[in-house]
Order: sequence, then C-alpha cells, then structure tokens
Amino acid sequence: MNITIFGATGRVGNEVLRHALKDGLHVTVLVRTPSKLILHEHLTILQGDIRDHADVNQAIEGADAVFSAIGTDKTTTLTDAIPVIIKAMNRGNVKRIVTIGTAGILQSRNSPELYRYQSTESKRRLTFAAQEHAKVFEQLATTNLDWTIVCPTYLPDGEAKGQWRIERNFLPENGVEISVGDTALFAYKELLDPQFVSTRVGLAY
Repeated sequence: MNITIFGATGRVGNEVLRHALKDGLHVTVLVRTPSKLILHEHLTILQGDIRDHADVNQAIEGADAVFSAIGTDKTTTLTDAIPVIIKAMNRGNVKRIVTIGTAGILQSRNSPELYRYQSTESKRRLTFAAQEHAKVFEQLATTNLDWTIVCPTYLPDGEAKGQWRIERNFLPENGVEISVGDTALFAYKELLDPQFVSTRVGLAY
C-alpha cells in the first residue's frame, strides 16, 4: 500500500509515519526540511511546499490514501493547503483521506447548532486554530472523497496504550485528554480500515 503523509515532521504525523514504515507500507512525504526525517528504504522524501500544486501533485501521485497532520501555527498554511490537496486527490483519483482536527470543531452538546469552540463548552479563549480546522471540515464535507477528521481533545505527549473513547461528531462525555501516541494510532488504524467515513470523530480517554 502506498500512502502520502503531509505534516510528517509534526508530533502526530511523525508517529503515523513510524507505524506505516514499521508495517512495511510505502510512504511519500512532502516536507520543508528533509533533514528532520530519517532515511528508510520504504520512504520517499520530497522537499517542497504543501501549498504548491505541482509539489502536492507529485506527492500524491500513485497513492492509495492520504494522511494530513498539518498544523495551524498561527498561519493559514492549513487552509491554503487543503484545497490544493483535494484538487490533487481528485486529479489522481485518490479517494481516502484522514486528517487531524481539533475537538473545537465537534458539535456542542449544550448547543448542537454550534461548534464546541463557539460554545461555553470550550475553555479556550483563542479560536484561530479551531476556525482554521472548521474551514477544513466544511471544505471536505462538500467533496466526494472518503474523508475522516480525527478530533482529539487536549493532546499531551505520550506513547500509545491502544485505549480510547470515540464518538461521531461529538467529544466523548467528560473527555479531558488523549495522548499523541494514541491519537496517531487511532488515526493510522482508521486510515487503513475505514470505520468513520464522512464524519468527524471525537477522541479522548
């Protein structure tokens, strides 16, 4: 199986990359700084810009599935890149994509017409990242792709335990945190064995 990973040098993306290589998958990554990655016989490292159509087309060519852990980092890189990725997937006839979002773009339990970040459920005062991830959700929802957005709550470092609670479009009740390791493991499993197509998945312990 061939997969393309965007955001492979980040916390979650790098863990997904590690799982894929361990399982013998062929992985292509598009990164700004190739020196952050270790060479591997099943890894193709492309240096480029995830907002550039030619670079993204090259990265996705021949892929069976796409994984994105692109962050916001107080920039619009995420929302600039997603339309480019969607266009490249359509061009290459690639249907499956799993992305990492945030619990802020799940629906509020108290006000289901609102995202959590728009409601009193969210304790975060800064909403830029959630707004960017909401735009990604809204764009993917208009496509014919087999998309899944994994939406973890507070994301501390930590290895995978293989345990979590999940809920479609809502954060599991009283969910407080989920480790980077378990977020990556759940997302990786979902990429290979789709259970939550065309939906957001709230993820917490």
